[in-house]
Amino acid sequence: MDLSIIIVNYNAKDYLKNCLLSLKKNIDKTLKHEVIVVDNNSNDQSTQMVKKYFPSVKLIENSNEGFSKANNKGVKLSKGKFVLFLNPDTVVYKNTISGMIKFMQQNKDCGAATCFVEHENGRLDYSSHRGFPTPWNSFCYFFGLSKLFPKLKIFSGYTLTYKNLQITHEIDALAGAFMMVNRVAGEQVNWWDEDYFFNGEDLDFCYRLKEKKWKIYFVPEYKILHFGGVSGGTKKHSQHLTTASLETKKTIQKHRFEAMRIFYNKHYRNKYPFFVTKLMMFAISQKEKGELAKLKAL
Repeated sequence: MDLSIIIVNYNAKDYLKNCLLSLKKNIDKTLKHEVIVVDNNSNDQSTQMVKKYFPSVKLIENSNEGFSKANNKGVKLSKGKFVLFLNPDTVVYKNTISGMIKFMQQNKDCGAATCFVEHENGRLDYSSHRGFPTPWNSFCYFFGLSKLFPKLKIFSGYTLTYKNLQITHEIDALAGAFMMVNRVAGEQVNWWDEDYFFNGEDLDFCYRLKEKKWKIYFVPEYKILHFGGVSGGTKKHSQHLTTASLETKKTIQKHRFEAMRIFYNKHYRNKYPFFVTKLMMFAISQKEKGELAKLKAL
């Protein structure tokens, strides 16, 4: 098996259908592949849709245990030399899959790679092209310095906006929306960290790959469309698309900030002085309160 494609779905039936149709249409027929959908207890008849229209897709009907656990269940069923983690609210274009497979085959040091993940407006999904959230990078991002000075490396270490988006290059981290992984690399880091429920797990995955000396690449020659935030409802650009309830949005925001705490405690707590940790935890809590207050005002 050349490739296993794993899609974790939660209440994104129509987008999932379009995603699966795009895969069926645009994957090279000579590529030996499998598609695995792990449904996290959707209530929008997603599983019935998959069974009806895509009988060849391997379906796991799961309780909602989060993104990491769902992906790991899909991995256990998979057989591909490469594993593509793909969001349901994506559309895959022609040549993207075969092109990315070829890139992985030619770059033996590549643990994971992503393509140009674009939103409806044609702009890059920033989460697919990131640096790690060190205390300094986080400070510059949350206080707007990365927006004021996007081309200065010292201030844009998290967004990586100083890099040329027209050419292939290394990055620190990509997003789980489109994440092609060499199976050997994935097994070395034991795949997804299940301490994360939703958000942050892709950063953590990439951090652990880097620790094992694997490289992570951004390959803009190939593209997908990513609507983004359809299930969670917290992305500004997709508020007109989401069907998430207010409670779901609040829950997602809480998981988002909890993921920040988990990541910091796992990877940075022992690398920085005590006062830096206290400051980071305070900043995360204040940012969380602000985001939750915005939701209450809706």
